[in-house]
Amino acid sequence: QLQFVESGGGLVQPGGTLSLSCAASGFSLDYFAIGWFRQAPGKEREGVSCIGGSDGSTYYADSVKGRFTISRDNAKNTVYLQMNSLKPEDTGVYYCAADCTPLGVDSWGQGTQVTVSS
Repeated sequence: QLQFVESGGGLVQPGGTLSLSCAASGFSLDYFAIGWFRQAPGKEREGVSCIGGSDGSTYYADSVKGRFTISRDNAKNTVYLQMNSLKPEDTGVYYCAADCTPLGVDSWGQGTQVTVSS
């Protein structure tokens, strides 16, 4: 079972920035596509961004394009999500997993809470 530890969330004002980290535990991320997902209260979990394993190709949900940037550092076994120009609708618990769609994920980590509020 692939395990991840998400961190970096917090409370930020609209327009602010946060940088999330997704660290793999017990295995190498090198060849895995890694996705970031979020779940707002009362809503289904949705895909936010994904980065390919072999070619590093990236995908962003329309709602975050131009504001979020996903990257990976295989040497540190970590994937990052830089979030700029945050909006209240970005609020939720953010998770990472070794897939680009939530339907393919068997289990989830603890996630990290992001709250965008004035």
